[in-house]
Amino acid sequence: MNFYKISKTAKRAPFIRLALCLLSVVFLLTLTGCKGDKTVVLTTGLSEDEIFKIESEVCTRAEVMLYLTNMQNVYEGVYGEEIWGTEADGVSIQDSLKETVLARISRVKVLKLLAEEEGVSLNKEEKEKAKDAGKEYFDTLSDEEIEILGVTEDLVISMYEEYALADKVYHYLIQDVNPEISDDDARTITVSHILIRTFHVDLDGKVEPYSEAAKEEAYQRATEVLQLARSGEDFEQLVLTYNEDVKGSLSFRKGEMPAAYEEAAFNLATDEISQLVETEYGYYIIKCVNTFEREETDANKIIILEEQKEAAFQAVYEEFLGTLTGHLNTKEWDKMVLIENPAVTTDSFFTTYEKYFYGND
Repeated sequence: MNFYKISKTAKRAPFIRLALCLLSVVFLLTLTGCKGDKTVVLTTGLSEDEIFKIESEVCTRAEVMLYLTNMQNVYEGVYGEEIWGTEADGVSIQDSLKETVLARISRVKVLKLLAEEEGVSLNKEEKEKAKDAGKEYFDTLSDEEIEILGVTEDLVISMYEEYALADKVYHYLIQDVNPEISDDDARTITVSHILIRTFHVDLDGKVEPYSEAAKEEAYQRATEVLQLARSGEDFEQLVLTYNEDVKGSLSFRKGEMPAAYEEAAFNLATDEISQLVETEYGYYIIKCVNTFEREETDANKIIILEEQKEAAFQAVYEEFLGTLTGHLNTKEWDKMVLIENPAVTTDSFFTTYEKYFYGND
């Protein structure tokens, strides 16, 4: 697993989702006070070229600009430049991107420190890969891009070495996590369902629950539909006629659906129809289409294993993070903005790393 990978498919994910697994480290650098035993320190002793410092590890303006500009161009390639005029949950996409960049680089710096703590280092071959990747990427930059970003070939090589070291310590910490995952733990089922809702959405997009009278009416309608299903009516036709959900069929594994829905669905045999299942969304009538999807179950085993590895890593990482002190140069950080220059098109920093360390062309 490449812990910081930005793949072609990941490019299509919202910025906020990209940042979710990384933001804990930003608590070291933000101005919100202490989190647990993490020490948060305001800007002190950092030059104009230094954006943040975690213990002895310093992040420079050029590092941030290289990271920020590559991610900017990646996203513009998917969404277009107009994305920067939009917001998500009241936060501008530009600010979300900046926070993601801060979190990602911070995590690399923390993992570099953790590698020293664990005695993990790059071997000669890995250093050569970082050097070759750095030279290849740097050669793609125009003179104008080099000047605007403020980077050198040595800096790029150094950044690839740090990312490779962070990757290596991540894998070192999870190498012994290999639990047995049963078919039942990973089992995926496929169902069709009919939802009779007990809520509505007002003109402002706010979800409002039904009144008691309206909820009783919904219950009666759901009961009538259940009777039709149990009497042998074609279930798929009933879905088309009565379902008030956006989907009428789905596949899922344990832990992905509301508890009542999941319990009812996983206890059905193939072609069996449930009783009414009440959730916060309304009344469901569920029909099991397939109690076991072999291919998806095998895929889920891989997902569950990765989740358990990530959990094991996070336990060590968060404990180590709590011992560190961070400084953010808020004055200079606030000045950093996206580049508005059509001549700056670089977007291959991450894919070049993947090419050399993961064999992804």
